[in-house]
Amino acid sequence: MVDIRDVPEADIDRALELAYLVFHDRPPKEARERHHALLVRCDRIGAYDGDALVGFMAAHDFRLSVPGADLPCPGLTFVGVAPTHRRRGVLTGLMARMMRRTTDAGRPLAALWASEAAIYGRFGYGSATTGATVEIDSTRPLALRIDPDPRPLRLVDPDEAVDVIGPRHEAARAGRAGRPTRSPERWHEEWLAEQDEEDEELSPPRIIVLGEPDEPVAGYVLYRTKPESAGDTAGAAARTAGLVRVDELEADTPAVAAALWECLAALDLTGRVSARNRPVDDPLLHFAADRDQVRVTAQFPALWLRLVDVRAALTARSWAAPVDLVLEVHDVRLPANAGRFRLRAGPEGATYAHADGAADLALDVRELAACYLGGTRVRDLVAAGLVQEHTPGAVAALDDALRTPVLPHTGDEF
Repeated sequence: MVDIRDVPEADIDRALELAYLVFHDRPPKEARERHHALLVRCDRIGAYDGDALVGFMAAHDFRLSVPGADLPCPGLTFVGVAPTHRRRGVLTGLMARMMRRTTDAGRPLAALWASEAAIYGRFGYGSATTGATVEIDSTRPLALRIDPDPRPLRLVDPDEAVDVIGPRHEAARAGRAGRPTRSPERWHEEWLAEQDEEDEELSPPRIIVLGEPDEPVAGYVLYRTKPESAGDTAGAAARTAGLVRVDELEADTPAVAAALWECLAALDLTGRVSARNRPVDDPLLHFAADRDQVRVTAQFPALWLRLVDVRAALTARSWAAPVDLVLEVHDVRLPANAGRFRLRAGPEGATYAHADGAADLALDVRELAACYLGGTRVRDLVAAGLVQEHTPGAVAALDDALRTPVLPHTGDEF
């Protein structure tokens, strides 16, 4: 019989060994120390078979930007089950305990990044944001259709970066849904760590900001570089144009963004700029003059969202247009969310209450989560056979109400 209970700090190293087993990982000592420090700050739930830890789940104490609000939202991480205990309900037990804890704490949402997309839909998680990998051929100057912001650029020391760029990052969170809070520890241990955990050949982090020194930062870019080499005919390595990996770029205006991208593309001894997780509505894709030079090379689901308390989630966010519909919501994991509810919402606020009338739309909580931040259109889920429209015009009305000025995006992986 597997027992689901809290994992004490004394068992964190056991939890890490389980995670490394499950994810086929063998991180160096420095990374293990970072992971241990991270889990000390997390909520931790484990599955024990006797004294053996056979399943584990942790949760960051995040807040997530949603349209018009900032809501408490645990970020699940280090989720794993020992290979000896798969298909025995261990993950289901861990998820049930975490959902109860989330509900009891009054947190309407939960989020995660999925290592396997097929797993989490059955627990009510929907893919709520999309990321895109953008690559720039920087062997020639970046061609632009707009004039870059002429204000000065300057390098910022990583030790000072949080104070300098932190306010701009918070402003970006407020302006785009799907972004979790970033503590000073996460800034320093993940974004500003001297050694990149995924690629030891990458440089330390570099930060360039735009704006006058005595004014708030108008934009910044956080990036790392590395030389790339190719074998010559004698078998020795010959240096070729290097890589610029963009981890984050935020800008007040398109002109500020243009200045930052132009700077990155002009870095000496480099020939390729790769931004591995950008919003799919990144203005760069429009103001770049040559789309053969700036290409989207991948697009992928990013943040997976769970509406733990549907009423609290829907009434907390802002709405772009009036809507008055009866929703029939299915939720096999959290029955309190299931049933027929009348959603009355608009720019002035929202109410959500049980309804006796016929449903205008029927959908699973997973689909509602996918649409919640404004990144998925309800009409696309109707076309996929996942949402049923019983009243003509209901889908268009809900899409109009859910619309956001920019698409949600999540750059923080956890």
